[in-house]
Amino acid sequence: MEEQALKIQSIFIYPIKSCRGISVSQATVTQTGFQWDRYWLVVNYKGRAYTQKVEPKLALVESELPKESFLEEWEPTKHSFLVVRAPGMSPLKIPLTKPSSVAEGVSMWEWSGSAFDEGEEAAKWFSDYLGKQSRLVRFNKETETRPSPPEYAAGYTTTFANTFPFMVSSQASLDKLNTILTEPVPINRFRPNILVDNCDPFGEDLWDEIKINDLVFQGVRLCSRCKLPTVNQETGVPDATEPIETLMKFRSDKVLMPHKKPHGKVFFGKDMVWNWNITNNQGKGNKTIKVGDSISVLRMISSVSEAAV
Repeated sequence: MEEQALKIQSIFIYPIKSCRGISVSQATVTQTGFQWDRYWLVVNYKGRAYTQKVEPKLALVESELPKESFLEEWEPTKHSFLVVRAPGMSPLKIPLTKPSSVAEGVSMWEWSGSAFDEGEEAAKWFSDYLGKQSRLVRFNKETETRPSPPEYAAGYTTTFANTFPFMVSSQASLDKLNTILTEPVPINRFRPNILVDNCDPFGEDLWDEIKINDLVFQGVRLCSRCKLPTVNQETGVPDATEPIETLMKFRSDKVLMPHKKPHGKVFFGKDMVWNWNITNNQGKGNKTIKVGDSISVLRMISSVSEAAV
């Protein structure tokens, strides 16, 4: 039987950091990740990032963008909005045109800087929903850069994603995990940007370089998982231990890299960057990828024990 080609099964964009994702048929690739991915961030009264690890209710916050916003050359007008919904809340409409207000002292992990402030209505909406003082801010690509860790991806930056512009995982990896779990979990527990079909379980671990259409992506490290995958994305309620506890049995650094000092890490997915500086010059060529596009593996590492973590 002929081996089926790797292909994109799903594409996910998460407009607001740590809130529910959108499954889209196509997305525009940029240096910092997909267009609209993690552009917004909910922060506390000190300007520090909220995530599901502290506020699991964010899992129930849904975002809607105009269908045309996923076209490569589209520009927002005064009639273009991000619409935000959550249980018990009226819809919130955020204009996609550039905000006029700036918030200083915004911080997320190691990064701090300024961001656009989406105003009092958005601040009240998130404050009411979370029950604590909050604001909604938008990443300002014009004035701010948030570098990916240089030891893995020197020269690359992202918006409000954790560390890298893209995270790729495979359906086969999820299926493998679900054969072991007592209660299967959906892929939304792991929040990938690209979900790949026709891949061997955890085959993505070995991808050093892949190509989608004209775009080359470089694998930078295995994606180390925090406790966020324990949050049920349908209810916003954390599970006590799963699926992390099961993953620790066969996807920990101790198991995968026995020759290295373990740090208690557990892995699912592959962090990647778009190799814009050597493949598709900025401003030239098609930067749209679509569900169903085929994927070519250009270069692999020989074993998972060699993977960067």
